[in-house]
Amino acid sequence: MTSQTPSVRHARGLYLITPEDADTARLLARVGAVLPHATWLQYRQKTADAGLGLAQATSLQALCVQAGVPLIINDDIALAEAVGAAGVHLGEDDGDMAAARHRLGPHAIVGASCYDEHALAERAVAAGASYVAFGAFFPTTSKVTTRRATPALLADAASLGVPRVAIGGITPDNMGPLVAAGADLVAVIGGVFEAADPVAAAQAYRAGFDRA
Repeated sequence: MTSQTPSVRHARGLYLITPEDADTARLLARVGAVLPHATWLQYRQKTADAGLGLAQATSLQALCVQAGVPLIINDDIALAEAVGAAGVHLGEDDGDMAAARHRLGPHAIVGASCYDEHALAERAVAAGASYVAFGAFFPTTSKVTTRRATPALLADAASLGVPRVAIGGITPDNMGPLVAAGADLVAVIGGVFEAADPVAAAQAYRAGFDRA
């Protein structure tokens, strides 16, 4: 298990994930409006070329430094390193966890998608993961999902000693049982960025943790 700073070990709240947006200025404006309500921000851009990805990640890193919010890069260890991000998030087929930990250092935030598998989370933590993410818990339009996680999985993962992230179709109205089961953070894209009032939506997610 990797060493963790207290800010990672006790992380709690809204884990924002960026929407797909090739307009960098617009993306920064959208993110900047809600960033004060986030605990972490993940840059996720599946359709950008390398140049756009670097430009957007660099700008988001500057925004995050100003806001005091760690930036985590989805699936791209080299990009995380290039822009000085706080860390990287890796899916099942996105790279070696131990290699990411070695490359980014002992204090980087290195996350792992663990879907609906406790065993996968165990292996990730043993290889150096700072946190584990489970999902999807509910139907989602952000990506195609075939796996369904349960609140019991969050509870069982308490023994791993790292923050647990819940993802997939989570709203302020349905997040309560997940937080009660042990979710330290809820990861959200559309629930905030597709809301009629993104700031109010972000605040509602934060209030969900306050109620719990």
